Amino acid sequence: MKQIKILGTGCSKCKSTYNNVIEALKLSDIQADVIKIEDIEEIMKYNILTTPVLMIDEEIKVKGRVPEINEIKQLLTV
Repeated sequence: MKQIKILGTGCSKCKSTYNNVIEALKLSDIQADVIKIEDIEEIMKYNILTTPVLMIDEEIKVKGRVPEINEIKQLLTV
């Protein structure tokens, strides 16, 4: 099972990223653990300066922008 992390402080872009991930998972019928990390100290452990960040299986896939649902679906199938 894939693990997806969304790193962000809770801004609108971070919420949109989370919602797009949930929608992409529904549309692609893929099972994944989705974790939201909003604690700034926890985010800093990843050496991230720009949010939101989309991580799949501990690998940064998108940072600093909201990925589209189709883009997330494609990243999940790779």
